[in-house]
Amino acid sequence: MLLHVTSLPSPYGIGDMGPAAFAWINRLHEAGQSWWQSLPLGPTGYGNSPYQALSSFAGNGLLISPDLLHKAGLLRKEECEGQSLSPDFVDYGAVIPFKHRLLDRIWEKFRAGGAKGVHSAYKKFCHLQAHWLEDYALFRALKEQHSRVSYLQWPVELIRRDATAIARSRKVLSGKIDKIKFAQFLIFQQAQDLKNYAHTKGIRLIGDLPFFVSPDSSDVWAHPELFLLDVHRRPRFVAGVPPDYFSADGQLWGNPVYDWDALRHTGFRFWIDRVRALLVHVDVIRLDHFRAFAAAWHVPANAQTARTGQWVPGPGSEFFNAIEKELGFLPFIAEDLGMITPDVFSLRDQFHIPGTRVLQFAFDGNPQNPHLPENCPTNTVVYTGTHDNNTTRGWFEALPEAERTRVWHHLNRESGPGDEISGKLLRLAWSSLAALVIAPLQDLLNLGAEARMNVPGTTHSNWAWRIPRKIPDASAFRRLYELTAASHRLRSLPAPNSATRD
Repeated sequence: MLLHVTSLPSPYGIGDMGPAAFAWINRLHEAGQSWWQSLPLGPTGYGNSPYQALSSFAGNGLLISPDLLHKAGLLRKEECEGQSLSPDFVDYGAVIPFKHRLLDRIWEKFRAGGAKGVHSAYKKFCHLQAHWLEDYALFRALKEQHSRVSYLQWPVELIRRDATAIARSRKVLSGKIDKIKFAQFLIFQQAQDLKNYAHTKGIRLIGDLPFFVSPDSSDVWAHPELFLLDVHRRPRFVAGVPPDYFSADGQLWGNPVYDWDALRHTGFRFWIDRVRALLVHVDVIRLDHFRAFAAAWHVPANAQTARTGQWVPGPGSEFFNAIEKELGFLPFIAEDLGMITPDVFSLRDQFHIPGTRVLQFAFDGNPQNPHLPENCPTNTVVYTGTHDNNTTRGWFEALPEAERTRVWHHLNRESGPGDEISGKLLRLAWSSLAALVIAPLQDLLNLGAEARMNVPGTTHSNWAWRIPRKIPDASAFRRLYELTAASHRLRSLPAPNSATRD
């Protein structure tokens, strides 16, 4: 199942690593499932998008569970109460200051000598993660000092990381820096506990690694030599995609692009470290925008549209050879959607990385459509939809009548009500030959367009959907168990009658 952590229920305005996450794992276990996929877990910046994180290594402090902090003796229950936070959607404008106030209280207690049992663990964490943590903590402290504007609007000596200015800032902001590092310790600790618990229940975790990094991130600020920047540290080129059927001007994403020659000279160390950092929290990584490992669309930074871009080769097989040499394996799923050329498929297949298929893209009338389940090879991950799609019910209800009829014909029906389509596509996905099938929770719950997570190309009202009030009751998961058993996808655990317990 696909569900972002922020979508879990909690009394604190946003899903977190606390009791609801453990309850969610229990539900998956009872339904005989083996995998939980979430979206990127990094600290969000502009638009609260998990795909525009302030760091490739840090965790999102908003996901720290107050309940677990209370259990650990770091927070009193009454310190979490009296807040007016929506249980229905993530109101980031209310959640962010609330969580920051809690973290301030926790830090003051810790600094005053409280929670003695975690001091040695905190010191060890800071030592092990120093290769990214020091720069990230300073970056966030400077960002707060400069009213959270882009680092490119800071004084030039800070943009260029002048040694004297950096040393002075570390001294002046030492208190804020330490507090930021402590928040990272807490989120890493909670995430590790959650991963360990998932493993005891036979659940493995799938994470998500964006290909590009945010232009306003500690990654670019601390490692400008790894990106194609001008003398003022501004991007010379930005990422995007070329014009296509859906967009006459293409898309401008604004992310800086990599200097692959510079990365190659380091043995791709920055990327290897990114992968290692995420594998602390998850077992398998979905590589977002996989096609850019073959070639990416580079657009001059001053261009008004993506029309003037060009394809620039990526690192190709050399990159995956380096990762495999370092890790001993390739724990990846390729998000190979969009404008894909033969070189992308060749790169994917050379390393036996499973590709991605989405049923919502399957019904254009072409019997050779690669997203049709009968055309999916075994080494594939089939989705009913993704976080960028409408829910399956919302998608179907928005289709023209002729296209709805085409979908029903593929399902050997003349027609049918829209409220049946989610269940039909789940069954279609689970019956495919794909080694792994995944559905967003919204599709299991048969929710409509109101439950959509993200609309690409927009910046408002995204990433806010949450499970209605509580973890859904056992009936939906009982149906999922039965579907999984009938499709011969059931793992050895649990026993059949455990799926009926609430």
